Amino acid sequence: MRQRAFLIAFILSVFCGYALTLFAADDKSASESSIMSVDSTAKTVIPSSEGSDSKLVPVENKLTMEPEKNPTVKQAEPAVKEKPDTDPEFTDQEVKKRADAERKARADKKAAAEAKSLATVIAEQKGAVSKVEAAYCPTGNTADAALKAKLDGYFKRINCYLNNIIFFDLALGQLKDSQNNVIKIPFLIFWLILGAVYLTLRMGFINFRVFRHAIRIIRGKYSKKDDVGEVSHFQALTTALSATVGLGNIAGVAIAIGIGGPGATFWMILAGLLGMTTKFAEATAAQMYREIRPDGKVMGGAMEYLSRGFKEAGMAKIGKVLAIMFAIFCIGASLGGGSAFQVNQSMGVMQGTVQNFFPAVTDKVFSEYSWVYGVIMAAFVAVVIIGGLKRIARTAESIVPTMVFIYVAACLWIVITNFAAVPDAFGKIFSGAFSLDAGIGGLVGVLIIGFQRAAFSNEAGIGSAAIAHSAAKTPYPVREGMVALIEPFIDTVVICTMTALVIIITSHYGSAEGLSPELAKMIDAKQGAKVTASAFGSQISWFPYVLTICVLLFAYSTMISWSYYGERCWSYMFGEKTSIIYKMIFLGFVVLGSMVTSSNILSFTDVLFFAMALPNMIGLYFLQGKIAKGLKDYMAKLKSGEFDREAGNGQ
Repeated sequence: MRQRAFLIAFILSVFCGYALTLFAADDKSASESSIMSVDSTAKTVIPSSEGSDSKLVPVENKLTMEPEKNPTVKQAEPAVKEKPDTDPEFTDQEVKKRADAERKARADKKAAAEAKSLATVIAEQKGAVSKVEAAYCPTGNTADAALKAKLDGYFKRINCYLNNIIFFDLALGQLKDSQNNVIKIPFLIFWLILGAVYLTLRMGFINFRVFRHAIRIIRGKYSKKDDVGEVSHFQALTTALSATVGLGNIAGVAIAIGIGGPGATFWMILAGLLGMTTKFAEATAAQMYREIRPDGKVMGGAMEYLSRGFKEAGMAKIGKVLAIMFAIFCIGASLGGGSAFQVNQSMGVMQGTVQNFFPAVTDKVFSEYSWVYGVIMAAFVAVVIIGGLKRIARTAESIVPTMVFIYVAACLWIVITNFAAVPDAFGKIFSGAFSLDAGIGGLVGVLIIGFQRAAFSNEAGIGSAAIAHSAAKTPYPVREGMVALIEPFIDTVVICTMTALVIIITSHYGSAEGLSPELAKMIDAKQGAKVTASAFGSQISWFPYVLTICVLLFAYSTMISWSYYGERCWSYMFGEKTSIIYKMIFLGFVVLGSMVTSSNILSFTDVLFFAMALPNMIGLYFLQGKIAKGLKDYMAKLKSGEFDREAGNGQ
């Protein structure tokens, strides 16, 4: 195992070296193309300050290969008139010799020009090149801006390839709205919706039937000291919530409404309610097939119930393949959504807050030295994740309740003080959810956006939270499943709905009237956290500062939890002793997240994140019979009062 892990690390280092080589090659080609293409009338592509989108702007003639416009380029000598040797003009031997010499001189000059590399030309025209670079990178830090542009470029290429696979359009491009825009139905989103509906029906609407009992479990009414596991029910819940209650609630909701309008909120709520059953099934299966190792650590999650569950049915190879697929996707998702995305979005909010105090230098500092923010966040994350699950759980149970209370209290304040606007807000949510103004395609598009953002927020069907719940102390797998179903309710039904109401009431979404250009730019750039901060700031002038702290805590808690998910999957594949390698890679992606744009990070995150649902939902479909049987047996004991007698709670 250790040898394989170090082999992977070696391959990663080779890949990084190869990437740096490509960066250097691209830098050279970019410089060459800039010299060959810029002239007095051309329009040059100059990266925007965000580092993602480019714009065409006129640029004065900085450098040209035309001799009359650039004195550094020598003019070619006029061609010598060539005629056949039989021509009377060349009968004289002297004239012939002169003509031959001229032809030879031209040939030598041409050969020398061909041999002379363009790199030499660039060196000779160093002053002109500097002017072009200044036009491309007005901040003055050419290397940093160029690196950001290259990273964005590579993320775009990766996203392009993976999107075609993971988000394969089931409508095959045939579904369009009234504006003739193509509406896609991503396969994996449909896969999650179908699975959530089926499991809710199969488990007899367990998401509504045991809500009160689940609260009693979380409060420790049925816990005993000799229960096997690493963490309590409450710690498992807060660890899972710290991964879900985060920027998906703050940034994700703003992005969903910005794209799909207020109607996306309805589908997010519905997805949360259905996702409660999916979470129940995941956590129950994780408890059923978890492995308690000799050192007391628990190995559980989708990779375990896929491999061991299929093995029970005589399909060990299929189960192993699915388990490895899940582990790889989970590691990738932890590096994207679990680290890079969190840093990227929280940095946007931090930048907006700092700008209020230091407007003159903020843009330059966050543009040129954004990596410093990533390094600081990586240092704070490292302090916790090196200590393992128990330290993560203790941190999560301290942070999560506080930040949820502060955030929800602020939302309620805005809703109450704008109570007259609440009916209209709900009206927009329901009318937008079923509006046919944009045709059937538009309706389906809003539904897809709502479910996609909800799944990203509460992670139901993804299989990530099952890793945390597998470590809970309990003798009954179904009991922990009931704890898990509370997560989507808190995360999506409560917190996401609160965020949506604030955004709609304050008209901070794409189709709202009177939208400022600055706000429209943030929405187009998918800077959801900044949009939400602006919405709160329009009602509570000082709250953006508090929200900045909340965002940092949300991002921080999400990163430490997702580092555990990725570390468990890494250890499943390569062994416990190699987990430190993964942790170093994870911290590297925390820094990387501060250097790429939010649009590319969001796409990259979505692809890897939703890819986890493919093997995970296959496992839940396969194991649903065993889960349903376990639920039936548990409910019979609960109704008989056996659990109350067992815990000494009485009837």
